Amino acid sequence: MNYTKEEQHRRMTQTPIPRLVTSMAIPTTCSQLVSTIYNTADTYFVSQIGTSASAAVGVVFSLMSIIQAVGFGIGMGSLSLISPKLGAKKEEEANAVAASSLALAIVFGILLMIFGTLAIEPLMRLLGSTDTILPYARAYAHFILFGAPIMCPAFVLNNILRAEGMAMYAMWGLCTGGILNMFLDPLFIFYFDMGISGAALATVLSQCISCFILALVFIRRKSIVTLKLKYVSHKLSDYTLIITSGFPTICRQGLGSLSSAMLNVQAAVFGDAAVAAVTIANKIYMLVRNLVIGVGQGFQPVAGYNYGAGNKRRVREAFRFATLLGTVICTTAAVLLALNAPTVIAWFRPDDPDVLRIGTRALYFSCAVMPFMGYSTYVNQIYQCLGFRVPATILASLRQGICFIPLVLLLPAILDVTGVEMAQPGADLLTFFVAVPFQIHFFRKVLTLKEDKTLK
Repeated sequence: MNYTKEEQHRRMTQTPIPRLVTSMAIPTTCSQLVSTIYNTADTYFVSQIGTSASAAVGVVFSLMSIIQAVGFGIGMGSLSLISPKLGAKKEEEANAVAASSLALAIVFGILLMIFGTLAIEPLMRLLGSTDTILPYARAYAHFILFGAPIMCPAFVLNNILRAEGMAMYAMWGLCTGGILNMFLDPLFIFYFDMGISGAALATVLSQCISCFILALVFIRRKSIVTLKLKYVSHKLSDYTLIITSGFPTICRQGLGSLSSAMLNVQAAVFGDAAVAAVTIANKIYMLVRNLVIGVGQGFQPVAGYNYGAGNKRRVREAFRFATLLGTVICTTAAVLLALNAPTVIAWFRPDDPDVLRIGTRALYFSCAVMPFMGYSTYVNQIYQCLGFRVPATILASLRQGICFIPLVLLLPAILDVTGVEMAQPGADLLTFFVAVPFQIHFFRKVLTLKEDKTLK
């Protein structure tokens, strides 16, 4: 449904919070779900080639995390600036942020393609590739790098639409590409006998379709925000603001790439089966995490709009509702996965007992901490979407950086492969405990219902 600017403002600032957050969260969660399903399907189809090919998906996932760190980081920077501006009815300023963010994403996507292609082999080794994994990882990464100039702008367009409350349009773009990828994977891998290169080509073509569909919303003027060349800023300070506003996401995604590489390196000590098992378990874990993020992506523009409009009570209510919903999802998923862990892992590599054994234990550890994931995620997201960059960056760095790096270095040395399995779940548990005082402080000092004080 299309809304005028005034209708959209009323919808975002007056609709009851449970109904509004749910209406925003359904399309964003569907987008995350389809995205994760096609990534998991990618892993499934590549796993049929062999254990080393399956492990290569984990290696190249680190590369994709770098691309996502750039694209999604710039996109989240634009979202955290656009939503409050629209809430305060500053449409021209929102247009300038959107256009400048898109230009920035295109430039960075091109740079990633050029430098990544030039250094592809050392890059794959740096990200955890062994001699047996390298041929598969290199073939996969070539296509992914060529898609970077499309993937980065697609992330930005998606976040601009979410910032203005048009989550349904964003969903259609991402879901169409994701569903297409699931059909193209077996076609290219098996029918055209392209192997792992076919999986990568399917991913890039799907991303191109997604980007085109998202761009159509702006071309056909269905959006609140207007993208025109005249709005692209010539001031370095504007781009600095976009990057610093999105820096928590850049940190989170960048550390995701680093943590994935470190996990691959530590797992590789125990063989390709360990790398493949951890990759598969993490893909399943990410399925649940992306559902949580989807709910949060529905909550963030609601928080931004209402904070810009000066209604802190609705911001607090939105956080509480999102946390309740996310925790219910996580707890339900943890129970279902724990009851069926061996079956789920066997679906990917049924003929490799080492993959089954290691992957099942890794999934059990993940299920144990899963119910805490929603809360810590939304504490981070509320800081970022309201523009509190320093604490948001600290919180974003916990899960796969500050908490994870010491654990992934220490636990395998003490517990062997069990330490590899426990590293990420352990980091998630520590992240939850650190998030609690941040949330209490935010409610008492920033979202105080006293009208005379807003600390930033």
